[in-house]
Amino acid sequence: MKTFRIFPLIGLMLCFANLSFSQTTKNESFKVSGECGMCKKKIEKAAKEAGATYAVWNTSSKILTVKYNSVSTSTAKIQQKIAGVGYDTPAYKATDEAYNGLDECCQYARDGVKKDCCDSQKCKDAGCCKDGKCTKENSDCCKKS
Repeated sequence: MKTFRIFPLIGLMLCFANLSFSQTTKNESFKVSGECGMCKKKIEKAAKEAGATYAVWNTSSKILTVKYNSVSTSTAKIQQKIAGVGYDTPAYKATDEAYNGLDECCQYARDGVKKDCCDSQKCKDAGCCKDGKCTKENSDCCKKS
């Protein structure tokens, strides 16, 4: 008879425990600069390394949706980790070193920074640039790279 009294008590305790854990799980969405599928993999990996249990970055909208335990991490930690691998977020900007370490196809247009075609290694290798500017006879070369 005592066992019949224990089961409802255990069930009630489990319900309270479940409610307290669910309150620490947060869902957030924020913009992350990037360009392609390679960016998607790097951004999502960085978010998970920072403690996100779920991370999906939409390449079209540039919005990252994360789920995380607010006891162990925060959106600030997640954004800081993403910026550390080279991608700008609303709260943290990637260092120039991290940004320049991205593959060429992943280098997005940064706020306040104009990317010149002669910054491209392809353009330099093709001989399109002279003294950091496109040469007149090869002016359409940079458009192709």
